[in-house]
Amino acid sequence: MTTKRLFPLLAASLLLASCALLPPSPSQNRAVLSLLDQANNQITAGQLDQAGASLERAMRIEPLNPALWQELAQVRIAQGRYQQAENMAAKSNALAEGNRSMREKNWRLIAEARRNQGDDKGAQAALDRASGK
Repeated sequence: MTTKRLFPLLAASLLLASCALLPPSPSQNRAVLSLLDQANNQITAGQLDQAGASLERAMRIEPLNPALWQELAQVRIAQGRYQQAENMAAKSNALAEGNRSMREKNWRLIAEARRNQGDDKGAQAALDRASGK
């Protein structure tokens, strides 16, 4: 199997593993929860574009939900859309003011996005922020 074919599978696997770390109920809205479930099923099936669309629909319902922004940032990283991922994780951080674990995870996503864009210093700065330095 070539690296080009293996990367999406690896990225989707990592994304699935990180989804389990989200709070058990990132929303009380049934439509949002249904869209999150749909997105997770699409991720499992390797349908990252569809998962992104499902998350975007959920975000139209709850645009101030930091968990949705974080989930979409993870999908964008798996798609190789690193600048978008960084922007979405930063938006999640802005919305997750008092949620320390969510902010830490967002900084780690930002670090990964920056590293994949060749910005090693920026990635290290984000990791420092994640660890509270």
